[in-house]
Amino acid sequence: MQKPYIICHMGSTVDGRIIGEHWGENSEKYGELYEKCHDSFESQAWMVGRITMEKDFTEGLQPEPVKSKHPVPRTHFVGDPEASSFAVAVDPSGKLGWDSNEIEGDHVVEVLSEKAGDDYLQYLLNKKVSYIFAGKDKIDFGSALGQLSSLFGIKTLMLEGGGHINGSLLNAGLIDEISLLILPIADGTPKSTTTFEVSDYLHKKEAAILRIIDVKKLEYDVVWLRYEVKRK
Repeated sequence: MQKPYIICHMGSTVDGRIIGEHWGENSEKYGELYEKCHDSFESQAWMVGRITMEKDFTEGLQPEPVKSKHPVPRTHFVGDPEASSFAVAVDPSGKLGWDSNEIEGDHVVEVLSEKAGDDYLQYLLNKKVSYIFAGKDKIDFGSALGQLSSLFGIKTLMLEGGGHINGSLLNAGLIDEISLLILPIADGTPKSTTTFEVSDYLHKKEAAILRIIDVKKLEYDVVWLRYEVKRK
């Protein structure tokens, strides 16, 4: 299968937590350091799940009601054929709202399942937000990555959470590299999402085995670890 090279780029506490409500006054500095490391990679796209996109980027914006006059075919739609950088949102049921078809210059691509409704697809068509279908009810990430490669020419993609989308791709053997910023925080919040979470409905495969590529000590006592995911 042809797919982009996938780098999972995340920041977490020493106990693996990735939700930062309790991280204190340095949270903004950690975020700036995270983005600086992100920008050191040459990639054409970044991808997050619906909850992360809604929380950190669209700020809970709801789709505007649109009534589709006809059934919308379950085929891909490219909203900007000239785009060269992409923000990819995994949104199986079609729930995200958009005020434009880009985020800071990156063209938005929605990864949907076929259960997304006609009205929502018409909404995306009106906004010129690109979309692909990757499964009837649940997302087939292999199919999604293949389409991102073939339709949009994406060679390298930064996977940036949440924990369940990270866990799904890791479990499917689709991640090539892990870039992890370990923050000098011990959290311990009960039931808090960690870097990799495999959903109950998935068949849990063997743990991924990693090989260290690089280790750096950064500002604010942050350690940056880079790993290659070994292939069986």
